[in-house]
Amino acid sequence: MPDSDDLSLLIDAAYEAGEIAQSYTGPDTRAWDKPGGAGPVTEADLAVNEMLARDLRAARPAYGWLSEESEDTKDRLGRDRVFIVDPLDGTRSFMEGSSTWAHALAIVEKGEVVAAVVYLPLLDKLYSAMRGGGAFLNDERIAPSSREALTGATILAARPAMAPEHWRAVPDIKRSHRPSLAYRTALVAEGRYDAMLTLRPTWEWDIAAGDLILREAGATTSDRYGAPLRFNNADPRQKGMVAAPSTLHQGLIGDLAPKGAVPRF
Repeated sequence: MPDSDDLSLLIDAAYEAGEIAQSYTGPDTRAWDKPGGAGPVTEADLAVNEMLARDLRAARPAYGWLSEESEDTKDRLGRDRVFIVDPLDGTRSFMEGSSTWAHALAIVEKGEVVAAVVYLPLLDKLYSAMRGGGAFLNDERIAPSSREALTGATILAARPAMAPEHWRAVPDIKRSHRPSLAYRTALVAEGRYDAMLTLRPTWEWDIAAGDLILREAGATTSDRYGAPLRFNNADPRQKGMVAAPSTLHQGLIGDLAPKGAVPRF
């Protein structure tokens, strides 16, 4: 079992991250594009990352480190436990002055997430989970929807995910979207939406925290082909993510195009 102090450490760090991020001014914060078309980054992203790297690594010096805003090294691959963090998930939303950006913090032990937090400061929502301990939103236990039928299900996904080439047959669903992948996972964990999916190569820091919160809430998670998610890989990208109640998850995986049918993978 993971140490409950690890979850407390993540929760405290998430609250401090929220205070730092809110000290910047959203649309007025300094921002620039990362090299190679990797998306935008702001001074708020870097300030939060600096605090997390300093405080979390000082508290757990034996743990490895993987963050969207830190240079990756092979050192983490030899560590039994690793922090996987997205200092500010939904940077574009933050830059636009939206409230739906999040801090996503996770601890992985030998490939499995064992403690996780997704925190949305402007919505006062803190989702948390510890392996074997259930999932919570602001101290209230959460659970996914009980929906089994795919037709008519509410699914969080970007519009390109519904393109015909990704499916054996495009399902008749009600699609919605949130820019933050971490928030999408949390919304499914608490049952506000039936499922979420992303079919592109997906960075581990975007979904590691949500993976545990979903599973502890009672949902099923996998990559786009139905394989279990394992974290702290040499290439820290997953083959997408699908999350839903068990029967609905089976329906989604069954309707998605098989491995080899989509060139990106």
